[in-house]
Amino acid sequence: MNGLESIASVPMWAGFIVFVLVMLALDLFVFGGNKAHKVSVKEAAIWSLVWVSMAMIFNGGLWWYLNGTVGAEVANQKALEFFSGYLIEKALSVDNVFVFLLIFSAFQVPIQYQRRVLIYGVLGAIVMRAIMILAGAWVVSEFSWVLYLFGAFLLITGVRMLVAADSEPDVANNPVLRFARRHLRVADGDHGEKFMVVKGGLRYVTPLFLVLILIEVTDLIFAVDSIPAIFAITTDPFIVFTSNLFAILGLRALYFLLVDVADRFHLLKFGLAMVLVFIGAKMLIMPWYHVPVEASLMVVAVLIASSCLASVFIAKKEDK
Repeated sequence: MNGLESIASVPMWAGFIVFVLVMLALDLFVFGGNKAHKVSVKEAAIWSLVWVSMAMIFNGGLWWYLNGTVGAEVANQKALEFFSGYLIEKALSVDNVFVFLLIFSAFQVPIQYQRRVLIYGVLGAIVMRAIMILAGAWVVSEFSWVLYLFGAFLLITGVRMLVAADSEPDVANNPVLRFARRHLRVADGDHGEKFMVVKGGLRYVTPLFLVLILIEVTDLIFAVDSIPAIFAITTDPFIVFTSNLFAILGLRALYFLLVDVADRFHLLKFGLAMVLVFIGAKMLIMPWYHVPVEASLMVVAVLIASSCLASVFIAKKEDK
């Protein structure tokens, strides 16, 4: 594979980026994203449905365009790659949600201020993912053996997740947080949804700003897992980018949808860990056997669904 091979033309890239910017602007300035308020389950469910529907409409439009320009075979393959990539990214983003919940709980952030933190978190995530995806696509195109490193990394990460699935990260003693507290002036107390305040002519960051830093760092860590995972499905930068972005754009709605029921899916972490183990193994055996995208999709769906079902029927240890 030489260079960045993609089914997308420059207008397709430009059109998608414009779409993302328009949706973010609508969310921020039209639909009340910049106003502090408690997001209801109904609002979160509607937005989740909107984002999933948009992803499926986009995939249908992509299939229709490719079917008319390059033929049904390529159209079917790319549509399946997008759907598989989107499902994997959406599933892995659930782990983000669990950690976001821990961070907000540790800092006792009122739920009406969480929305603003997550909006900025999503904006930062989009920039970071774009850089990492384009860099990753270039590296993979130039050095294809990197995919095996990705595979080994995902396999090890999945095994570590399985071992530590029951333990919760110590958010309050995060090294990034300790570094920030040492090098930034932090204002004590509640300052609403402000990230910075001025006291005595000096600028201070608020505890909410420290929460934002942790949210951004968390997403960067998860991106290191999720981006190699989607390269196991496709190396087309456009498919990787669009499926990733649709999953991120729906992340905030997913958080507020799951915030009250996160404890009920306590075994989902095991399912997600198994997904990473499977994808890592799939990448490592590529020289001998190529697992079809359809089979990957089926395995990922079964692992996620079975861990969710098991969560419903098997009580947590402390609940028994």
